[in-house]
Amino acid sequence: MGIRAYAPASIGNFAAGFDLMGAALAPLDDNLWGDVVTAEPAAEVGLTTSGSHAADLPADPWQNLVLRTYALYREALRVKGIECPTLAFHLEKRLPRCSGLGSSASSVAATLAACQALLDAPLPASELFAVAGRAEALVSGSVHLDNVVPSLAGGLQLLVPGPGGAPEARALPWFDELVLVVVSPALELATERSRKVLPREFSLAATLAFAQNLAGFVHALESGDRDLLRRCLRDVLAEPWRAPLVPGFRAAQAAALAAGALGCSLSGAGPAIFAVAESRAQAVAVADALQQALGSAGLASAARLCRLDHRGARVLPPGMLA
Repeated sequence: MGIRAYAPASIGNFAAGFDLMGAALAPLDDNLWGDVVTAEPAAEVGLTTSGSHAADLPADPWQNLVLRTYALYREALRVKGIECPTLAFHLEKRLPRCSGLGSSASSVAATLAACQALLDAPLPASELFAVAGRAEALVSGSVHLDNVVPSLAGGLQLLVPGPGGAPEARALPWFDELVLVVVSPALELATERSRKVLPREFSLAATLAFAQNLAGFVHALESGDRDLLRRCLRDVLAEPWRAPLVPGFRAAQAAALAAGALGCSLSGAGPAIFAVAESRAQAVAVADALQQALGSAGLASAARLCRLDHRGARVLPPGMLA
């Protein structure tokens, strides 16, 4: 009997926390927004695909992140002396690639959730995150956990130093009445390309500004200071370099802030844009402002209103449609 697992889309960086913070997304309409992976014991390893974005996947199944993640998972179990059974997978690819929505992270997280459910969760969270990070690096060019951790664990997650030096995740509080406006332009932007525009070193001033802003953001959430959140819901480190990669981004950002958004930035590496609104009515106005500005730059787009998905990757009940 197969296990069918879902992992939500996510916002990497969440503006203030480059490579250190991310959020899992749940649309307000209660539809699932993320990839679904089914895993079941089989005589040989295999992968089939379906979904609105299956045509964009590599033809070679061993180039697909599902099987590459499975290989890393088996290796992690082997190190612990655990034999992993041979599994076959089916991927329902529902997120577009190179979108800034954590598409690769969703495939990775759904694969790991299905494997863990089949095998009674042999890997603890810290080791699961490490496998997920290595899988993400296969497509982005470097290990970063700001999408895979929230996609696995849910909520708004901050990566902090662990006892042995490896990062651990901590869930941050959030104002649940706030609405996340996510606008996806009709544009592909590979994470690897978006990372390459960043300088190899940042100045002391830029580093201090980043640390101050991230500390202020976390304090705003811990203390419930909405005004401080408005001041710190920004990306002072990566966005200045990445903004030119998305036509019309600066105009869209300005339009969202003019419509009342608390903040607006690229979602992860882009091209998706997210903004934070204080009510559903304001969120509709912010989404319209973002889409109009992108349209003026020649980019069609789609908008979703979301909240945080606090559950993260999970097994779907039999027969549930995604």
